Amino acid sequence: MAREIFETKRKALKINLNPHIYGTFAEIGAGQEVARNFFGAGAASGTIAKTMSAYDMAFSDAIYGVEESGRYVSRTRVKKMLTHEFNLLTERLHGEKYKSKTFFAFANTVTTLNFTKTNDPHGWIGIRFQHEVDGPVNDIIIHVRLLDSDARLQSKVLGILGVNLIFAAYYYADDPQTMIESLVDNLSIGSVEIDLVKVSGPIFEQANERLLNLYLIAKGFAQAAIFKPDAHPAQIKDYLYRKNIIILRTKYRQKSNPNFDLFNLAVEQFKKNTGATAKDTVVLIEVLMGNVLDEENRITTEDLTYFAERAEYLCSTGNNIMVSNFRRNNHLAEFIQTFKPKHVGIATNTSNLKNIFNTDNYNKDVYTNELLAYISGMFSKDVKLYAYPYLDKKSNQIITSRNMPVAEEAKPLFDFLVKNKYIVDIEKYDEKYVKTV
Repeated sequence: MAREIFETKRKALKINLNPHIYGTFAEIGAGQEVARNFFGAGAASGTIAKTMSAYDMAFSDAIYGVEESGRYVSRTRVKKMLTHEFNLLTERLHGEKYKSKTFFAFANTVTTLNFTKTNDPHGWIGIRFQHEVDGPVNDIIIHVRLLDSDARLQSKVLGILGVNLIFAAYYYADDPQTMIESLVDNLSIGSVEIDLVKVSGPIFEQANERLLNLYLIAKGFAQAAIFKPDAHPAQIKDYLYRKNIIILRTKYRQKSNPNFDLFNLAVEQFKKNTGATAKDTVVLIEVLMGNVLDEENRITTEDLTYFAERAEYLCSTGNNIMVSNFRRNNHLAEFIQTFKPKHVGIATNTSNLKNIFNTDNYNKDVYTNELLAYISGMFSKDVKLYAYPYLDKKSNQIITSRNMPVAEEAKPLFDFLVKNKYIVDIEKYDEKYVKTV
């Protein structure tokens, strides 16, 4: 049965009329758009204990403490805001009026599009809430990217997101998938991206945080999720920003482990070619989700669980894992470029490279246009393909870029990429690790 999607005003009013929900709104950036929705819905006195905005950094630091990183739009900032505001609620509100209340503190710290449109609009939004009177607290924190090209529209989106988050916390927390799905209720496609969700507290004791973040991809709210070696999700931009990045792409339900022997050679060659160090380099193993999503981004619970288990297992090998919906290398490269990396390497099998330069994989009428679009997206910045060889089953010959079959009309372009080291063969490989294709 389909879930009824309530309008934003109706959600806010339902919360306002619930005598057990009571709390504080603290908003930095984009105005007090979330609180505005609750005031506009009516009966706000039943929900709102306080609203505030500490825009000036000196005021903000005096209330919440100084940020060592100097970044005010950060997860640490929103967590400090939630802790401070929730503690004030429980310290100050006592007596008969509050004995049946479940308290919450809502906070956001956001930067919307600036006047010159040169920044990256994004923000952290969170809620700390009780599900029973005097009960323990639970947290939901999300990171969002605001995609509209107008600051006023971004502020409106932020207001709707905030209402959705508070409503989800109180009405959908026992159903994590619905909770995630409801965050974009009443928002247009392409207005926002949610690329991280973090949950904690007793109500989420059975929730799998990896599944929640993978569900963001499955529903089209995010393009990728990253899990650190401890299997906890990371905010992608913070993790990859201005780093050297080397990625190994793996297939859905790949039965064997990734070819770590050849991948390790690719990593070492990448570091040697770029001067990258272990400190400023992020090594990623990517698990592709895109091939199992249908046109409506639907995925079975079984497949989603598989991705969570696969990510956890690969994390246990000591690697960072990225699950994504990028079906083609150029889409991955274009995504990575948004984090302003120093150098990017994508490790792939030469058999995959052969498919790129095979005319049978394209619409022959527009083959050259499609191939050029692919190459342009792939190599527009400092991105290189590190190709490890394969053993051709028919010829029993090891195939590298030097003897790989290439369509005649694509051969000059391919030779240019190899000669200028956009495509790099992995060197010093041991033939016993070369897989048969």
